[in-house]
Amino acid sequence: MKKKITSVFLTLLLMLPIAGAWAKTDHLKLKAEGYDSHVDLQWQAVKGATAYQIFAREEGQKEFTLRAKTADLHYLDFVTDLGRNIALDYKVTPVVNGHALASSAVAHAAIHDFSDDQLVNMVQQYTFRYFWDYADAKTGLAWERNSDPKDAAIAIGGSGFGVMTIVVAAEHGWITREQAVARLTKITHFLKNAERYHGMWSHWYYASNGKTKAFSKYDDGGDLVESAFMAEGLLTVRQYFNKNNKSETALRNTITDLWEGMDWQWYTNGQKGLTWHWSKKYGFKMNFVIHGYNECLIAYILAESSPTHPITKAGYNTVWAGRNSVTHRNGNIYYGMSLPLGNKEHMGGPLFFAHYSYQGLDPRGLRDQYANYWEQNRRHTLINRAYCIDNPRGYAGYGENLWGLTASDLVPNGYGASAPNRDYGVIAPTAALSSMPYAPAESMKVLKNLYRNFGKDTFGKYGFYDAVKPALRGTSTPWVRKNYLAIDQGPIVNMMENYRSGLLWNNFMKNKEILKGLQKLGFTRHGKTIAVQ
Repeated sequence: MKKKITSVFLTLLLMLPIAGAWAKTDHLKLKAEGYDSHVDLQWQAVKGATAYQIFAREEGQKEFTLRAKTADLHYLDFVTDLGRNIALDYKVTPVVNGHALASSAVAHAAIHDFSDDQLVNMVQQYTFRYFWDYADAKTGLAWERNSDPKDAAIAIGGSGFGVMTIVVAAEHGWITREQAVARLTKITHFLKNAERYHGMWSHWYYASNGKTKAFSKYDDGGDLVESAFMAEGLLTVRQYFNKNNKSETALRNTITDLWEGMDWQWYTNGQKGLTWHWSKKYGFKMNFVIHGYNECLIAYILAESSPTHPITKAGYNTVWAGRNSVTHRNGNIYYGMSLPLGNKEHMGGPLFFAHYSYQGLDPRGLRDQYANYWEQNRRHTLINRAYCIDNPRGYAGYGENLWGLTASDLVPNGYGASAPNRDYGVIAPTAALSSMPYAPAESMKVLKNLYRNFGKDTFGKYGFYDAVKPALRGTSTPWVRKNYLAIDQGPIVNMMENYRSGLLWNNFMKNKEILKGLQKLGFTRHGKTIAVQ
């Protein structure tokens, strides 16, 4: 784990691009910022313009060359075709009624090789913009995906990950602490007033009125697991924003009210374990009892930790870990590594099992009678990688620089949970990038490959796109699914930060309720009984 950089000044120096000056004329202002392999260009709209032509030249040259044409006001120009460590001049020309108008003034930018820390910073900051710039203006919550109509659905689980990205952004100074608190206050206001089901939220909501948008026919009420992801985020926020002022105190109090209002006992349906869904209309008709090893560990830990509506310890041991031991305990050896938990056929399952519960829950040294959770996640990651390198189905492009099977959009269409032996030839960048705490060097290889070699196709205004199918590269079918999903974007920011500084782990694990819950379940940390101060 890398030592946390505490100096805001040094952090900002690390994050700032190499160049980024505004150049303007009377009708258009252009900003060019240089990074490792691309230049980020932004400009103001010109009335009547239907397109903008982007021209560039290497510094010292006379002639400009057309680089791109776009209808947007933002363009990422990947310039490694011109070379590395170069300086460039840019101008943008608006097109109105088919005629080019006068160009902007020239803006300058330079690129140079970034260190690993700078690359991680860059990816985190771009990805964070999905939760900041693209969030719903009224609620502050994250849209399920960017390719849906804006009124489609805001996502509770993805937004739970999103509130943790706001903590990361405030820590690094991408936004001010005051901006973060204002946004989080807006979010918690919505969560307090939205339609809830014994304190739990639904999977999706309409942003306009706070009413549930059904996820499926019978899934039109409380979603325990999505609510757990939100609670994980909120409890992290509650610890981080700890100042004794009016706004932060009010934020903490609202979070405490929301947390204490979550009735985990109700979702046992009178049994010992947790049931995923409850509907006012259909009750527990879906009857999806949460058991086995998957992304839901955090739900059981929160349910055991609740100060107001806890479930019994028996729910964890006899249902989560015991109802069907075939899907919980593993013990098989894959590629020379023994895996304690997870689906045997799929070598532990998709990699989001190692991400979703652990954005707040710190697996370092965490152990119970079933597993050492750091070793579980590290081996799960390395086995997934080894399977991709082995590549038994012979998909083109797989290898040590491109690996990672998890739930994501498929290419060219669809959605699926990829895993070893359930492999569609699709690599999701979130799989390797969110695994950085467990396999930092191996994850960095994927980051560098996707960004430096294929960034023109794979990297956009909110970071890496959701999925790639390298076997389609060079064919008439697009090989990149250029979507963003909240539930995939959030873990990139958060798990990268846990790799860098442990920020989210450290704050979530300060919650006394969580420590008491872990203690009750028999967890230890670094071989010692969990202490609650």
